[in-house]
Amino acid sequence: MQITEEFFKKNLVDSGLISQKDFNEAKKEAQEKKESLEEIIVSRGLISDEELGNLIADAISFPFINLRKVGIKKETLEIIPEVVAREKEAICFDKVKEGIKIALSRPDDLEFREFIERKTGLNVIPYFATKRDILGVLKHYRRDIKGEFEEILAKALEELKKTTKGEPLPIIKMVDLILNYGYENRASDIHIEPYREKTLIRYRIDGILHDFLTLPKIIHDFLISRIKILSKLRTDIHEAAQDGHFSFGAADEKIDVRVSVVPIEEGEKVVLRILSEKSRKFELKDLGLEIEEIDIIKENIQKSWGMILISGPTGCGKTTTLYALLKILNTREINICTIEDPIEYDIEGINQIQVNIKTGLNFSKGLRAIMRQDPNVIMVGEIRDEETAKLATNAAMTGHLVLSTFHATDISTTLPRLLEMGIDAFLVTTTLNLIIAQRLVRKICPKCIESYELPFSKVVNLLGGEAASKLPKTKKEQVRLFRGRGCSLCQDTGYLGRTGIFEILEIKESIKELIMRKVNADQIKAETKKLGIKTMIEDGLRKMEKGITTLEEVLRATKE
Repeated sequence: MQITEEFFKKNLVDSGLISQKDFNEAKKEAQEKKESLEEIIVSRGLISDEELGNLIADAISFPFINLRKVGIKKETLEIIPEVVAREKEAICFDKVKEGIKIALSRPDDLEFREFIERKTGLNVIPYFATKRDILGVLKHYRRDIKGEFEEILAKALEELKKTTKGEPLPIIKMVDLILNYGYENRASDIHIEPYREKTLIRYRIDGILHDFLTLPKIIHDFLISRIKILSKLRTDIHEAAQDGHFSFGAADEKIDVRVSVVPIEEGEKVVLRILSEKSRKFELKDLGLEIEEIDIIKENIQKSWGMILISGPTGCGKTTTLYALLKILNTREINICTIEDPIEYDIEGINQIQVNIKTGLNFSKGLRAIMRQDPNVIMVGEIRDEETAKLATNAAMTGHLVLSTFHATDISTTLPRLLEMGIDAFLVTTTLNLIIAQRLVRKICPKCIESYELPFSKVVNLLGGEAASKLPKTKKEQVRLFRGRGCSLCQDTGYLGRTGIFEILEIKESIKELIMRKVNADQIKAETKKLGIKTMIEDGLRKMEKGITTLEEVLRATKE
């Protein structure tokens, strides 16, 4: 089965899904990197892996399966041995009375299907799955992290008894296992925490920390030393904080890891931030924004000057939204410069500056330097102080498009906080084009989602009467909600992945008048309500009604 360039052109360009320009650039990159056109089109975010999979499946007349939405039992997966599954890019994902369902990147491979039927004595029901999807599922052949650690821990302890210097080989395996397991389970951070008699490994998945593994305390110093060596940090310093980074390979991807080591009472604690390629693929439509909101944002980022602020607390996805905006703006015709702390991802074609306190390079000094670099677009990682705020405002005033993040609760509190920083009200009204406030909520696992009902009176108690009144009720005064039961796909949490809830404010004339009068946040909130601006809790409730997230998540994310 050969998917030709003509197929992609006909189904993507001629149908209007992607532009001819984007297609030509993807084709050129595929030739330069000697990779498949399919892989480059998906990696560039021109179309999602699932959308492309559906197109190919229709063309070759095989049913499509998205393996990421399927919970696969281990005994079913192992019907096809791992070596064969990797070589043939085949995943057995279900067993039914009619036979076994197998996802293949080449479902027309009759020879392989007949081989499996002879070996198993079962009828093969073929499905098409993308190569990227199949590679992602192959990790399920691995044993649970606890089982793997039990195996190598005995070896590690034996080695520790025999040696007084150096690190035993199993420690390298342990660190690799900790990293790979975190990557495979979509962890954003890994915590290695020392206690008096143990070491605890914790993973932050979908914004929530989970305890995964307890190790003997005797292993702790060896783990920390290994991580310091990888990060090129001082292994002889134990009483001071150190920061570093390193990279490792997982699946078909290079993963960057940011390292923070701090001394605490029971030893040195390490937090590893995992920065994978997958995280940088986001487009605006992947963040949870509605079509009309995307249109508003795109209209404002096409302006040649002015400022766009993204507000919210730490860990609410502000930087991801910034990168999604930069991805749209990143063309050869303009010069984009950023000052960041830290640089989350290297983006080809963008000049990125890392804040360095040791050399005195902070946000304000970096911004001054950028102004001498003939920029069209400036991204300031965060507006933290009055000097940076004034410089950013002046840059926006003098013909530059400025993007930045800001710590504020919502769109209504962002404006008074800017004025409190000493920015003249006239400058705010003149330069500020758009404010985006956001939070992150966990998404319900699509495999184990179920509906249930709560009495309307209870929902009123949780949300308040005004918010609850907008929810549809059944005849029995019940409200239909959704949740995840918990399954193998979501590791029994009921959640899989995260999405954003947003409120977006364009600075219209009525808002400018309020800014000039320096009114408080409550008065601005009242005006946004008159203008029909959707609040974050309203956006969360819409997603709750659609079965995207739960009531508990909306309440958790929007509580002040």
